[in-house]
Order: sequence, then C-alpha cells, then structure tokens
Amino acid sequence: MGETRCFFSSPPPLSVMDLLSTPVAISLALVVLALLAIRSHARKRLRSSEMTKRYHPVVTTFLHALVNFHRLHDFITEFAYKHKTFRVLNLFVNYVITVDPANLEYILKTNFANYGRGLYNYEILTDVLGDGIFAVDGEKWIHQRKLSSYEISTKVVKDFSNGVFKTNAVKLAGIISKAATCGQVIEIQDLIMKAGFDSVVKILLGMEVDTMYGTNEEGTRFAHAFDEANKLTLYRFVDFSWKIKRFLNIGSEAKLRNDIKLMDQFIYKLINRKIETSHNSSEDELPALKKGDMISRLLEVRGNDPKYLRDLILSLIVAGRDTTASTITWVIYMLCKHPHMQEKVAKEVREAANLKDDSSIVELADGLNEEALNKMQYLYAALAETLRLCPSVPLNAKICSSDDTWPDGFSVKKGDMVAYNAYSMGRMTYLWGDDAQEFRPERWLNENGVFQEESPFKFIAFSAGPRICLGKDFAHREMFIFSAVLLGSFKFKLKEENKVARYTTKVTLHIDGGLHVHASLR
Repeated sequence: MGETRCFFSSPPPLSVMDLLSTPVAISLALVVLALLAIRSHARKRLRSSEMTKRYHPVVTTFLHALVNFHRLHDFITEFAYKHKTFRVLNLFVNYVITVDPANLEYILKTNFANYGRGLYNYEILTDVLGDGIFAVDGEKWIHQRKLSSYEISTKVVKDFSNGVFKTNAVKLAGIISKAATCGQVIEIQDLIMKAGFDSVVKILLGMEVDTMYGTNEEGTRFAHAFDEANKLTLYRFVDFSWKIKRFLNIGSEAKLRNDIKLMDQFIYKLINRKIETSHNSSEDELPALKKGDMISRLLEVRGNDPKYLRDLILSLIVAGRDTTASTITWVIYMLCKHPHMQEKVAKEVREAANLKDDSSIVELADGLNEEALNKMQYLYAALAETLRLCPSVPLNAKICSSDDTWPDGFSVKKGDMVAYNAYSMGRMTYLWGDDAQEFRPERWLNENGVFQEESPFKFIAFSAGPRICLGKDFAHREMFIFSAVLLGSFKFKLKEENKVARYTTKVTLHIDGGLHVHASLR
C-alpha cells in the first residue's frame, strides 16, 4: 500500500524550558516580576516613610501619673515647661499631651473630624454621663448640641435664667450676711456649689430643690454623689484596672456605682415629676409652663424618654453647676490674696449698678442689667485671669481616628489619646510672658481699660472650634451676676491668710477642702 499521511497529527510534547520560553509565559512572568517589584518598592517606601516620621518624646508613664494623681495638673505642667507636646506611655492607649496653640487649632478646628471622643473616652464617661453631649460623637452629639444651643440662646431662657441667678445670688448673700453678723467663718465653696445647683435645676426643670438652706436632703445627697462621681470618673483615665474593679464591684468602682445609683434616683424622680406635671396641666396652663424651664420644650421635642432626658440634663448640670461655681470660688480666693484688686472690683460693681452707700443687696441685684454688666470690664478681666490660672475644666482629651501629622512636624497614631491641658497652658511663659504665674487682670485690658479677647486656642478655658462651649455666654452671665452680688456686698478675707489653696483632682477644678473665709458687709 502507499504512504499514509496524517493531516491532524499531535505536536511533540514540550519540555519545561520550551513552556517557559513561549511569548505568553514570558509576558506573565514579566507581569509577576513587575508586581513583586512594585510591592517591594511600596514596602520600602512604607518603611522609609515610617522611619522618617517623628514622634513626640516619651517623658513619663501612667504609673508615674497614678502616683502623682493628687497633683496631676502640676505634674503635667512640669513636663510642659520642657516640651510643648509629649507622650505618656499607658498599657492600652498612649497619651499625647499638648500645650501648643498651633496643634490645638489643628486638632479642634482644621482636622476636627479626625479627633472625637472615641470608644475609649465613651467607655470611661458613659456610666456617669450616659449618651449625654460630653460623652458622644456623631449624630447624637450634633443633635444634642443643636437642641441645647437653641434652648440656651432663646430670649425666654436668657431672661428666666438671669432672674434665677439674681434670686439665688441674693439668697446666698443672705446666708453669708447672717454669718458675717455673727463673725462666723464661712466655707463658701460649698455654698456656691449649692447655689449653682439650685439655679441650674430651676432653669432646667423649673423646680426648687433649695440645697442652699439644706431643706432638701435628697438634693444634698445628690450633690455629694455628683462630686464623688466627678473625681472617680477622672481617676479611670489613669487607673488601668478600673474595668476589673467594675466587674468585681470593688474599690473605687463600687463607690462610683453607688454614687451613680443615688444620682439616677434623684434625677429620674425630678424628670418623672415634671412629666406628670405636664400631663396633668390643662392646655391653657401649658404655655405658661414652657416660658421658664427648658425641659417642657425638651419633652415636646423628644417625647417622654426619661433616659434621653436624664443624660442630657445631667450633662447640662455638669456644665451649669460645677464649671461656673468653681470659677466664682477661685476668683474670691484670688481677690482675697490681692485685696486692692478686690476693692477695685467692688467699686466698679457698685458704680455700674448706681448704688448708694445704704443700698441693699436686693437693690444691687436689681441693678445688674445688661448695661451695668457691660460696664464691669475689670470684673470681666478678673474672671478671665482666674480661668487662665484655674480653668474650670483643666484637662480635655480626644481620640485620634487615623494616623496624622501635626503642624509642629510630629506625627500621632490612630488610637492615640490626644489631650490638652488648659491648666498648664495658663502657666506657659512663651504664651503669657515672664509673669505667667502671677494673677494680673490688667493683662486683659487695653490702654482704655476695655477687655480684650484672646485666641481661644491660646486661652482654651471654653474649648474652641466646633466643640467650643455652647453655654459660654450662659456661664458668663452666671459668673458675672454671682460675683457682682457677692463682691459688691461683702469684703472677704481668708481664714488663714497665708494658706495657699490646692485643687482636688476631678473633671472640674475644685479647691481641696473648700474655701474658708471671713465676710463683712460693705
């Protein structure tokens, strides 16, 4: 037979080298090599970038902060004299503390979205503050801030609150007057705290609790529990074992749990009483109820959600009681240390209110209208100088949400606790001059004796940026009215004139052991 041809014969098998030498294989290999090269280069760049990042110096640890907790703000200040910004090592989260206004403006304004309360702060604060405005971020914070800001700024609330401040300032002055007549020493910090508490509860809930006269035992217990919770909450920031203590219900956490229980019993009782009052009122009576206190409008906006009201009201009590009361206490202390300044304030107050030598305390309070208060520029300066050295909220903190680099060229990491210390900032000579440690109200006045504002990123007592204190004007009115009535009515002297006041470490800055003074009528 003839030759058989195969038109569809299979190609001979390829060797490994043959496969690797095909155009497709070569292309794939080149792609893989390119990807590997890119990945290697990216890793090198990442390592190089990380190596070029600078981080603020580590100066101490949480253990040292714990040992120095009783003098925490001075402890921080000692490092701030050497470093505008520094780090504190902690077990679970590192602290970055700054007193640099440029960094503060970046944190609180320029890159505000990257620095919030965060889960770490929330877990520390929520047992006491719940979902109140000082513990939350995001929509909850935005909603409460808008609602609170609107309520505080309304003319109705402004006029009502001014009347409450004057009434309670006169009550406080009456208590001091009786003690002055008998030559008794007065622990004035406690009285001012009670007056502030009575005022804020009246403004928020429209109810008299009258802790000044001690007729409301529940109110007195609440105030004491509130002070203790204030201190124990701040302690959590340096106590790495607080969650274990809370789980076991021992030590400071057992005490805090009991304080929160007392606080909740008191606040829920007031809220429920207000809800019942609003339900039992006729339609004709409701507008009258809404003219004064804030909770009536809040009830209408949010309905009868006691937990929401509890969290919001407790936050507003924090803002309206402790911060202003501590400032009024410290300004009396400062003016006792500088009697000639106290006389200057008293003279200014009495002249602005058009008082005569025989005018009563009630007449003084009645004379404190907007025009009179605007004339008290030296008192304004004395209050600002007090807040510079003794800020009502000395330490504040945020959580960094993602890696960042600050204006000073140093970097921070995601999860870092970023804190700023107003107490330390008020003592920095590079911000306030060589006399930064001195109490000198004149630094706030121009050549015409008119008060001059400072940058809020330098004078951080009311915070700054989107989270600036929404009750700043409210607080100013309260501080002005109480200070004017007290300093315009009495001369104050310290019981121990050479004694230097120390603070107790809490969220707000109170005088340790209170402020004991002698008072005499002007």
